[in-house]
This record gives sequence, C-alpha cells and structure tokens, in this order.
Amino acid sequence: MPLVDSHCHLHFAPLLDDIEAVLRRAHEHGVSHMLCVSVSLSDIGPIQDVMRRNPSVFGSVGVHPNEAGSTDSLFDDLVRLSAHDGIVALGETGLDYYRLEGPDTTRQQQQFRQHIAAARQVAKPLIIHTREAAADTLRILREEGASDVGGVLHCFTESADFAREVLDLNFFISFSGIITFKNAQALRDVARLVPEDRLLIETDAPYLAPVPHRGRSNEPSYVSHVAQCLADVRGVPPERIAEATARNFFRLFKDAAPAEASAPLAMAADPRHA
Repeated sequence: MPLVDSHCHLHFAPLLDDIEAVLRRAHEHGVSHMLCVSVSLSDIGPIQDVMRRNPSVFGSVGVHPNEAGSTDSLFDDLVRLSAHDGIVALGETGLDYYRLEGPDTTRQQQQFRQHIAAARQVAKPLIIHTREAAADTLRILREEGASDVGGVLHCFTESADFAREVLDLNFFISFSGIITFKNAQALRDVARLVPEDRLLIETDAPYLAPVPHRGRSNEPSYVSHVAQCLADVRGVPPERIAEATARNFFRLFKDAAPAEASAPLAMAADPRHA
C-alpha cells in the first residue's frame, strides 16, 4: 500500500513555488495522499488551490497556537470553514509555550478550547500541536471532551507517559523526520511502544527534513525515510509501516476519500497558466 503524509504545508514557500514538481516527486516515491494543514484562517484559500490541483491532497482548517488574533468569532469561523470540500480536520491547534512571552497563556488556551468545541460540533478530528505544554494540553483535552472526536498528536516529541495518556483519549500519534535524528533515541524508544493501529507518519514539510536530507527544505516525498526508520525501530518491513499508517489515516480522517488509483499523477492544470 502507498504511503500517506499525514501532515505537511504544501501552501508554504518553497513548496508552493514548485508545487507541480513537489507533487510529482511525492507520487514517484509512493506517496498516494497528503494532508495540507492550516496554521491560520487565511490559509483556506491557498489550501483549496492546492487541493484543486490534485485529488490526492486533503486540507484542514485551524489556527496554530503561535498565531495571534482575536478569538471572538473563532468558533463560528471554524465551523463555517470546515464545511468546505476536502477539509477533513480541525487544526493545527494546541499549546506552544516555547516562545511565549510572559506567563499569560489565556489566549492560547481559549483558542484551543474553541477548536475542540468546533470539532465536536462538526464531528471532525483534531490535529494537535504541543510544545512545552504537556500538562495543560492533556488537561484541556480532558475538560473539553476531545476524546469524543479524537485526532492526532502531530510531530510527536513527548514522553512515553504522555503517549499513553493521549492514546487513552482516543488520539493517534504521528512521527516526523525528527525520529531519524541522531539525538532522538528517546523518541525512537517511544515509537516502539505505540500500538500499530494508532501510528501515523508525516513530514511537517517544509520543516524538519529527515536524515539524509536534514538541513534542506522538506517535502512529502521524504516521508519514506520516516517509514523506514519506524520499521527499523519496530523490527518490521517498511511495507508494513506504510500499510498500517495509510489504513490508520483513512480510519481517523473519515471524510478523506482515497483518490482513484490512476488519479495521483493526473494533476489539474494551474488556472493561473490557463
């Protein structure tokens, strides 16, 4: 079964600047589907443009915790935008205290709670980002009933105990190119413990390119290196990781309908050059 990149940002430069080649390389390396993830509400237009170009790309709607802005109408905006064709999840959302200036976490937490409420309203899973905020992330997921819709902890870098907690909350765990880094042995140890039916893989492109491409711009074609590393860590063939993570993707993102077998290489013409 082909690979699925469960989290990338195809609407970001430099990927968007060369999108036809990026998508072609992805399919040539066995990547059948990709989820293009939003970090702000203004992303909906560019994400839809990418989805129109290729039926193997799905999208999300959400506001990254580091994105400032009013939360007054956020719930209504998320519910409205999530109804667009091809939008299969809400996020990425969550908490990121790494660059937080001062002790005030109110805006991030309010924003996070509104995403969970909107996800429950529209019955779509959540894409969760967490950094240096593990305890508050778990607390808010529990308080807001996030287990009703579930979702994924993307680009996972937390502890085994945290992994067990989010698994109990009906969430999947996605590993990125970080798992291939030399100093990521603790993360590889966690990856060995996650049940096969809760695993996902991602690139987070254009960020976090895996070894042997570290230091370059990342892209979905490199997700094969994440799959290979997971296979090595778990002592199974890479084909088994590809099959399991692809199956898990479509089980979690129920609104993501697989493209026809012949569709991935048939990209729509760019309307800007029509």
